[in-house]
Amino acid sequence: MGDWARARLPYALAEFVMFVLKQGWACLFGGLLLAAIIATRLFWQPDWPVHRYDALFVFAIATQALFLWKKLETWEEARVILLFHVTGTAMEWFKVHAGSWAYPEPGLFKLMGVPLFSGFMYAAVGSYMARVIRIFDMRFAPYPPFWLSFLLAIAIYVNFFAHHFLPDIRVVLFAATVALYARTKIWFRVHDRHWWMPLPVAAILSALALWIAENVGTATGTWVYSGQLVGQPVSLAKLGSWYLLLYVAFVTVTVVSRSALSPVPVDLRNTRATQTQP
Repeated sequence: MGDWARARLPYALAEFVMFVLKQGWACLFGGLLLAAIIATRLFWQPDWPVHRYDALFVFAIATQALFLWKKLETWEEARVILLFHVTGTAMEWFKVHAGSWAYPEPGLFKLMGVPLFSGFMYAAVGSYMARVIRIFDMRFAPYPPFWLSFLLAIAIYVNFFAHHFLPDIRVVLFAATVALYARTKIWFRVHDRHWWMPLPVAAILSALALWIAENVGTATGTWVYSGQLVGQPVSLAKLGSWYLLLYVAFVTVTVVSRSALSPVPVDLRNTRATQTQP
């Protein structure tokens, strides 16, 4: 497809087309899960012997198994994605118990009010992170000390729980992400040329995509936020929540993608023509 695009389109446009297609390929797991959520909402009947949530759970497991079988994800990536899956499910249990949101439909594979397929929604974020780093041969430089990024990720995760009892420090966390990663560039390669983007900008754009997916989830009634009216879009505050949670996912995935944190190659740093911001 890249050869076809480069033969028929101007270089910059061909790069953009392939960038979009590769991004779609990187978020394949999440895209399939979102498509399944929409499809089951459209066609599922309440009197069918299998609950919709249970069908989504089986679909998510089958999709994950297919990814590993076809080597779309490595076992090393799968282990870290599983970790993010577990931490996401733990947060789901707490948030549902705290009344932040609810899953209104019945299901056999539902534990403490949370359908087990919900953990795969977090796994989809981890899957995207792992795949996009590999597909675009990404490098992050200059990267802050890993222990600092790890502490920030822990602080963000803890605040998702603690703000129910203590003051919400997300404004401080927003400032911390900028202070820590403002100089960090994501270097990536679409074909034969390296491009870069500031890491916080990439996090904002990714959070926007996840916020749109959240609206699909609530529009299909798969989950419902407390106080949200029918047809009302998800609060923009959730955009900030996803922005912060992406840093948790990023640090979790880079545990196995430490090569992406290596210094940018000298030839890439010294080639002025390649240092073009998209």
